[in-house]
Amino acid sequence: MIIRFGNVVVDRGAYTLRVDGALCHVEPLVFDLIVFLAGSSGRVISRDEIIEQVWGGRIVSDATISSCIKSARQALGDSGAEQSLIRTVRGRGFKFIANVTTSGDEPHVAAMPARDIAPAPLIPSELPAQGAPSIAVLPLQLLTPNERHDRLGDAVSQEVILELSRLHWLFVIARGSSFMFRDPNVDLRSVSETLGVRYVLTGTLSIHGQTSVVAVELVQGSDGRVIWAQRFEQPLSELLLLKSTIAANIVGAVETRIQTTEAIHAGRLPTENLDAWSAYHRGLWHMFRYNEADNAAAADLFARAAAEDPYFARAHAGLSFTHFQKAFLNFSTDREEDRRLTRMYAERSFELDPLDPFVNLTMGRSDWLAGDLEAAMPWLKRSIDLSPNYAFAIYNHALLGVLQGDGEQGEQRVKRAISLSPVDPLSYAMLGTRSMSHMLRGDYDTAADWAARAIRAPHAHFQIFALAAIAYEMIGERDLAEQTLARIQRMKPDFRQSDFFRAFQFTDGEFRAEITKAMSNLNIS
Repeated sequence: MIIRFGNVVVDRGAYTLRVDGALCHVEPLVFDLIVFLAGSSGRVISRDEIIEQVWGGRIVSDATISSCIKSARQALGDSGAEQSLIRTVRGRGFKFIANVTTSGDEPHVAAMPARDIAPAPLIPSELPAQGAPSIAVLPLQLLTPNERHDRLGDAVSQEVILELSRLHWLFVIARGSSFMFRDPNVDLRSVSETLGVRYVLTGTLSIHGQTSVVAVELVQGSDGRVIWAQRFEQPLSELLLLKSTIAANIVGAVETRIQTTEAIHAGRLPTENLDAWSAYHRGLWHMFRYNEADNAAAADLFARAAAEDPYFARAHAGLSFTHFQKAFLNFSTDREEDRRLTRMYAERSFELDPLDPFVNLTMGRSDWLAGDLEAAMPWLKRSIDLSPNYAFAIYNHALLGVLQGDGEQGEQRVKRAISLSPVDPLSYAMLGTRSMSHMLRGDYDTAADWAARAIRAPHAHFQIFALAAIAYEMIGERDLAEQTLARIQRMKPDFRQSDFFRAFQFTDGEFRAEITKAMSNLNIS
């Protein structure tokens, strides 16, 4: 069938798109989206319909759909500002508004073999500037044949797929497609090209007596490079928990590794080539360095991502995060304005995607910044409900619990956050929270030990060093406390007690008094 509108001719048989007579190469998904929209001209198409018709009902994030809409507009000479062909209907979907004619018996325009005109399959090295990342989880290979557990590998892989699907920013290939690749010798680069994914998760399962061993690898599809590998052991007696326990550990590690890899890819792209997704991930790289210059750079990149795609919820959540950091780390010249912007951008991101865990977390942090810890806690719990293995939300939940006097529960929560993401860019904050949980319970020696680990972690900021100085003072290690204080003075020469308590709003007056005494002993006024 030939579809015509304006200066565009779409030939479905030859799989070609021509604009003003010139062949225009587009990705297969973009081509299918254009055909679907044009075939539905004049009516509003919901995002659910687009997912069903273009992605076959697979789980797709809003960011992925927005990126595909943007690419379709660019191919047709349209834009988000003009919307001359594809119009966004706020809160409902999209509407194709061109006058479309179709015919089924016309010859193909400059007919050529499809392989000569169709775009080559996307490979991961080309994908960082093309929207959100994608992953295929292959079935685990059973190394020790066992009739009783012959489908356990499939069950674990399916659990991983379900958990990864909670991550809105990650496109996860459905089981029906990824489980087609059962050959243990399959070429993972071929899998990547066939399924059009950037990452492939593969692994093995073996049974040794009463112990199960799962070994997994996260592979970058473009070159087959392993970017993460891990081995998990679980007793078979906990068979019902085995799937979810291993899946939780895998997902926690995969989330961190993929986001780190995406940030590295984005950092290699020329600034002018950044799309919304790449700008967002380059912003994340700066955001987690926790200094004033990088925080400002992150804010600029998140603003760019939001300008590229106004409906990209995480870009607005990122802006909320950077304004929180300006106020939390005293980078701000107008704390009240940054508090207002923290809330404003959090609310905007929530309007766009109320089911995104990061979005809900920024809502909670905006309440925290406003001094309302009670109001912040439900947002953090909601974030965890949406993504039970979201280490960042679990850590924040732990920290706010400690600030409200719950040291024991706080330690258990932060231990889980650390286990889910042992190489997290915020590891110093997690270690610092664990130190604080012991300090709250009067276990100062253990608190000092965890604080020492926290300040050795990359990117630890002055508040973490302040916590360590306090812990050293509480165990009578004055020399270590003064050495740590000297580090703080180099990082923030005007550091005061008020800076510490503005960040850590302890509700336990007695504990606050103990910290005040330790800082006063160190001549911190």
